[in-house]
Amino acid sequence: MHIAVCVKQVPDPEAAFSMLKVDEQAKKVVPAPGLPLVMSPFDEQAMEAALSIRESTGEAKITAVSVGPGSARSVLKHALAMGADEALLVSDALLEDAGSEAMAHALVAAIGQLGAIDLVLTGRQAADWDAGVVGCGIGELMGVPVITFARKVEVTAKTVRVERVLADGFETIEAGLPAVVTVSNELGAARKPSLRETMRAARKPLAVNDAAGIGLTASDIGRISGLRVRERLYVPVKSGRCEIIEDADVAAQAARLVQRLREVRLI
Repeated sequence: MHIAVCVKQVPDPEAAFSMLKVDEQAKKVVPAPGLPLVMSPFDEQAMEAALSIRESTGEAKITAVSVGPGSARSVLKHALAMGADEALLVSDALLEDAGSEAMAHALVAAIGQLGAIDLVLTGRQAADWDAGVVGCGIGELMGVPVITFARKVEVTAKTVRVERVLADGFETIEAGLPAVVTVSNELGAARKPSLRETMRAARKPLAVNDAAGIGLTASDIGRISGLRVRERLYVPVKSGRCEIIEDADVAAQAARLVQRLREVRLI
């Protein structure tokens, strides 16, 4: 069995909000110098799911795949230290600031370079933009079943069985392989790389390719990126107003409060 796990480098979600600025003219987020970059936590849980599948089945090859700048090597090295067997980075200036559509196409093209893939695992969403659509896009482009928000993933020779998170409970879905599964945080905490695995990771293969190497041209990327246009990027202005209701009589004060709440349709 061959499992591909898609991982993304993102600004550390634990970093202070002040380390991120929005350039409304360029419609971009500008990180402050020194902002830590890490693997998206949901992708760590996707990697954990892959490792658990390998442990339960006794045999599975795991390839971590990422699209990003050269610095994204660090998240792939982290995936290798966690236990992945190999890694592939697609790094190209043409894919900088790629939207969800271009990212899905690039990941599918990269996965196509790996040969036959039985299962693709992704995080439920990336921890930077929180769009949560790339995993579904991968499945659509590959023409295979997609199961989202997995909290448990089990694999047999021909099927994947997923316990899926719902707003009011859980459901179990089974699909034939190959398939795409997006993994949710309910799976549980991802393991921390051991010193032994971290040392072994330095000897594991980490290939780097550009857009042309995976069969994407500048015109392809431009066409795909043009499917969606970012009209505006801004930080919403939040404002609040405090209204104090005073009255010497407590019962009258309560009655005025109820009346005011009804006026603003809060009750």
